[in-house]
Amino acid sequence: MRTGAGRLRRRTVIAAGLGSAALAGGARAQIGGGKPIRVLVGFSAGGGNDVVARIIAQKLGESTGQTVIVDNKPGASGLIAADILAKAPPDGLTLMVASQTTYAVAPVLYRSVAFNAEKDCLGVSLLGASPLALVVHPSVAAKSVADLIAMAKAKPGVINVGHGGVGTTPHMANELFMSTAGVKMTPVPYRGEAPAITDLLSGQLPVMFSNISVCMGHVKSGTLRALGVTSAARSPIAPDLPTIAESGLPGYEVETWFALTASPGTPRDVLARLNAEVQKPWSTPT
Repeated sequence: MRTGAGRLRRRTVIAAGLGSAALAGGARAQIGGGKPIRVLVGFSAGGGNDVVARIIAQKLGESTGQTVIVDNKPGASGLIAADILAKAPPDGLTLMVASQTTYAVAPVLYRSVAFNAEKDCLGVSLLGASPLALVVHPSVAAKSVADLIAMAKAKPGVINVGHGGVGTTPHMANELFMSTAGVKMTPVPYRGEAPAITDLLSGQLPVMFSNISVCMGHVKSGTLRALGVTSAARSPIAPDLPTIAESGLPGYEVETWFALTASPGTPRDVLARLNAEVQKPWSTPT
């Protein structure tokens, strides 16, 4: 089922150019005259985008000496936040941590979308990519991906699968899973990944795909059970967790990328400065 994963990847091709606007050099004065920097997140607190944004905000604040505020503006698969970014002054003080959900998938799924990622934002830095984990509440009988597939085939449409909103990577991961495995489960959308995780922890939701950075703490504590990881190879975060591909669905592969973007018109020297500051914590020897 390499083709299904390939379609998902082709829709995220914009990620390849997100860091291209950043050039070497740039003035060392504080960004925007030292005023607070706002980092938009198009989803509720506690989800994958939010986790990445808070790490970047802390590092950026330490590096620039400026106040950096994470501002959650959930809704429309991140497009509400993206619209705010598109209309923000081009001074480098309004940024956004986004993923392919907002910049590549949502514009395809929503009929009326004003935001155009090729025109309405500028790339600062590609922040990285992360797999998801297929997780279940401990009360669920499935102990493996094969078990879950068997359960879903025995009772088509009965198993609910939560996700953080239409077009999010967890949503796409589940759609690809159902298509590849030939099963039918019922998607349950939430206003962000964190509310879905809350219901999963309480047992109100049995199954979901979750960003690995969000769910692995719960897996390690025993409050959730992980069945598989969506990357092509096992994750160093959970090396004992098999991939879904090796669990019976060859070719299954889904990852989410995260990028830092700025409002259109932001000067190239400011983009270069932001890129340098974002990269600094990871390039400095410890």
